[in-house]
Order: sequence, then C-alpha cells, then structure tokens
Amino acid sequence: MAKDDLFERIEKKTNVNKDTIISLARKLQEGDFKNEDNLRSIIDEISMITGKEVSEEKKNKIVEMVINDKVPSNIDKYV
Repeated sequence: MAKDDLFERIEKKTNVNKDTIISLARKLQEGDFKNEDNLRSIIDEISMITGKEVSEEKKNKIVEMVINDKVPSNIDKYV
C-alpha cells in the first residue's frame, strides 16, 4: 500500500487531512516534552483535531504527568 493510499484512508476515517497529520507527527517527534507551553500546544491541537474538549483540569494533569515522567506504561488502557 502506498503512503498516499494510507493517508487517504486515514482522512476518510478521521476527516483530518494529510498536512495536519504530518504537522502533528513532526511536533510529536521534535517536541520538547519538558516544556509546558509545547505540551499545552500539542494537547490543544489534538483536542481540535479530534473534536474532543480537554478541560483545563485534565490538561494540567496531563502536563504534570508528562513533565514528571509519570505517564503509565499501559497508557493505551486509558484512551
């Protein structure tokens, strides 16, 4: 399967375009996860892309967990 086919399938399922996906992937790959402003920006972008609101309280908890290296290894069970 070609890369473009994969992006087309993702776009159809998520309504998120290829450029947005690539931009977010770059931010995640190159991001400084000890920088609170960067983390909040990424959380906001993911929230916007998914259409799911993240309360300020949840955002604070996520930022605290990431900065303090307290993200559970089984994080997939929480989403």
